[in-house]
Amino acid sequence: MSAAQLLIGFHAVTARLRHAPSSVRELYYDASRRDRRLLTLVDQAKAAGVKAHGVAAERLDGLARGGRHQGVLAQADALDLAQNIDDILDDLTTAPPLLLLLDGVTDPHNLGACLRTADGAGAHAVMAPRDRAVGLNTTVQRVACGAADTVPYLTVTNLARTMRHLRERDIWLVGTDDQASDTLYDVDATRPIAWVLGAEGEGMRRLTRETCDQLVRIPMAGSVESLNVSVATAVCLYETVRQRAARTTSS
Repeated sequence: MSAAQLLIGFHAVTARLRHAPSSVRELYYDASRRDRRLLTLVDQAKAAGVKAHGVAAERLDGLARGGRHQGVLAQADALDLAQNIDDILDDLTTAPPLLLLLDGVTDPHNLGACLRTADGAGAHAVMAPRDRAVGLNTTVQRVACGAADTVPYLTVTNLARTMRHLRERDIWLVGTDDQASDTLYDVDATRPIAWVLGAEGEGMRRLTRETCDQLVRIPMAGSVESLNVSVATAVCLYETVRQRAARTTSS
């Protein structure tokens, strides 16, 4: 049997029931709540053959181990998403690769937000170095609102080496740097591309930066010097979406 995974909150549980209901082992909900949102979720779980247990709020607090459960959580099997970037790239037939590489992002809220944006923008995978990354814990699952179940999150031993391998696969590596002369609008994002972002404040490590094919900055017109990494991720990924949609429209 696969390893157990705790899903906390409406978004995480609903997304799993929608994408992979057979992976959900049991659902626990606040028996004192009778609102439509909760009852609909419980009915959805029962229709999928999932055991649903109404319990006291205090028991939910204990099961959630401090997480914000919103009155519902579930025990589920961890999904077996693709764990090899070559497998992901080899399976792509309809769109150029769009990848997100995160260097030093250890805050689960930031990672969850990045995964959610990656899902929305149609990114094919998110990658991070194993020694400088947060795992897919319950906070990431909750903030990602189900995206952790749909976007492969790959951790690698050596990010720079992985980047060189991606270059061999004809993927253009674009890193964000506040001091870069080019802006993200100077990037041809219609080609196969991997956006490389570092943690807020520290940015990318030196070797990661030096391995990029192109460094760009996000134009900042106000007094704030930089954006949170999850916001910067959204700006970069959706610039790719914009360019690719424009090319499709004009062709």
